[in-house]
Amino acid sequence: MAPSTESTHTPNRPNAGRIRRAAAVTAAVITAAGLLSACSYGSKSTDKASAAPAASAGGAKLSADTVKIGYFANLTHGTALVGLQQGLFQKELGATQIKTQVFNAGPAEIEALNAGSIDIGWIGPSPAINGYTKSEGKSLKIIGGSASGGVKLVVNPDKIKTVDDLKGKKIATPQLGNTQDVALLNYLAGKGWKVDAQSGAGDVSVVRTDNKVTPDAYKSGSIDGAWVPEPTASKLVTLGAKVLLNEKDVWPDKKFVITNIIVSQKFLTEHPDVVEAVLRGSVNTNAFIKANPDQAKAAANAQIKADAGNALDAAVLDPAWADIDFLDDPLAGTLQAEADHAVTAGLLKKPTLAGIYDLNPLNKVLKEKGQPAVADAGLGAK
Repeated sequence: MAPSTESTHTPNRPNAGRIRRAAAVTAAVITAAGLLSACSYGSKSTDKASAAPAASAGGAKLSADTVKIGYFANLTHGTALVGLQQGLFQKELGATQIKTQVFNAGPAEIEALNAGSIDIGWIGPSPAINGYTKSEGKSLKIIGGSASGGVKLVVNPDKIKTVDDLKGKKIATPQLGNTQDVALLNYLAGKGWKVDAQSGAGDVSVVRTDNKVTPDAYKSGSIDGAWVPEPTASKLVTLGAKVLLNEKDVWPDKKFVITNIIVSQKFLTEHPDVVEAVLRGSVNTNAFIKANPDQAKAAANAQIKADAGNALDAAVLDPAWADIDFLDDPLAGTLQAEADHAVTAGLLKKPTLAGIYDLNPLNKVLKEKGQPAVADAGLGAK
């Protein structure tokens, strides 16, 4: 938060210099804190417990009084957005209160999960893989899917007309090692171009840029395009960018995981009934989204406004929402592929992902609803 603007006039009294020095130190501290916040993973991690529907006093009593849920105020986390806005999670949780935290980036959400600040989270595949491998398989489990798609390579059409024109250009991704960063590096490697994974320097310059800054970077010409999730991709299109590639087109069956549901292993062991209730809410929410796409889109936008302060314009919201598929299947086979892509890019040593999934609670919920079970691609709980 910026410091308040005050008069520059200083009275001529003995302690004026000390006051000026104190003010300067205070401003420096505020500025430094702001810079750290802007640069850190999860620069906006706010407790939004008041935004969740109140627990039902007459609801069923589950094993936990509270469940702490983390997610992003992004359309790719639409299941969380819609389920919270429509009260579909709270309906299943009964007297168990929901408390929420909103994150900007996956690593901060993983840190929060490890610290016990959240119990369950909606998150991209790369942070989930990193969190699992760094903890040697002890921190989390992926317990369900949430979304596929919603990622595009958008470019300045005056500078880039074909894929071959990417060479020598500056292409943004949201963050070093995040899911879109891995996807771009893997794609460029497949074209035979060399890029240093850490610095982003090479035949194509990969510029790590916060999604909130990317539109301004595009307008200023400091980047020539971006491999980004929605709604950032559609926002760039409103600024004159063109879609060069939809990431769906590089995946078999045009499906790849963009958002999963994770849980801390401790919470899963201690409160399996609460985990099942959240998953039941997630399944119900995905069904609601499919049956009521316009109402769901409006609900997601309302939750984004509540969490981020601003709703999305229709010119951004409509195409972005249409490109995302909401589903219960975690698309486990594509998670392994994304891990392999990170290895190819030089961002990750060959990970051991055996046991990263526990889909038993989800498959129990799906069976209750007469739906087929989903598979863990051999990476499930033993």
